[in-house]
Amino acid sequence: MALSSVKNDEKTITRKLWSVSKKLLIYLLLIFITLFMLGPFIWLLSTALKSGGENIFQYPPKLIPDQVTFTNFVKVMETFPFWRYLFNSTIVTVLTVIFNVLFCSLAAYPLARMYFKGKNIIFILILSTMMIPFQLLMIPIYIMSLNLGLGNTYAGMVLPHITTAFGVFLMRQAFTVIPKELDESARIDGANSFQIWFRILMPLVKPSMVTLAIFTFISAWGDFLWPLIIVSDQDMYTLPLGLNMLSGTFTSDWRLIAAGAIISMIPVVLFFLFLQRYFISGVMKGAVKG
Repeated sequence: MALSSVKNDEKTITRKLWSVSKKLLIYLLLIFITLFMLGPFIWLLSTALKSGGENIFQYPPKLIPDQVTFTNFVKVMETFPFWRYLFNSTIVTVLTVIFNVLFCSLAAYPLARMYFKGKNIIFILILSTMMIPFQLLMIPIYIMSLNLGLGNTYAGMVLPHITTAFGVFLMRQAFTVIPKELDESARIDGANSFQIWFRILMPLVKPSMVTLAIFTFISAWGDFLWPLIIVSDQDMYTLPLGLNMLSGTFTSDWRLIAAGAIISMIPVVLFFLFLQRYFISGVMKGAVKG
């Protein structure tokens, strides 16, 4: 009896040691992955905070600056029309987010809540466009934009991105989770399809809507290729185009380039932090039900 008790205690201690070791390994792995993912950003921040007297290419690399300075952030704002480019990026990004969420939701609503012939075929065709890279569509969209007189305008930068197949997919998945009985109750009360979409369904899919807004914001804010093609006037440049011009002007001063890159990240980080509480639940709702 006593021998059996000792063996049980040993098994319990072994299980606890294995459990602690397993958690320790998981935490070490997570810390390693976090440092690996944050490494480029930490190095960028370190470069932006270094003064002109420090060698940013020294070996072995030095992460902590000898003398922390913020003059690089001031200089980069004085060197090129930063506020003008920030304004352009804000206008383009905000309009893209609003229209993308609006039109993707409108497109997803009949695909999720209505019955008509060919609904599944239309949805598959929409999804299949996700396999076509934007670079392949760029030339016909560019020609169409010029024919419509959208060259060098905000509309020209925004319109090609106001609806995406991913957005339609995400919102459709969110709509399909909601019980159909809500629609029937609303119709009995006299609501039409638009009222059901706007007043009943949209408030219930807020997490998915926010998730789509975050993805669209990140994509539109960092978009470089399409604005580079459609915009010819420097006054219409967005922040990525301005930073690219900065790297051409200061190819030897990476401190200013790093400072500009850090500044351009701030709106994205703030936007995500402001809406992150909706993010995870929105992603899960879009991924669970097919």
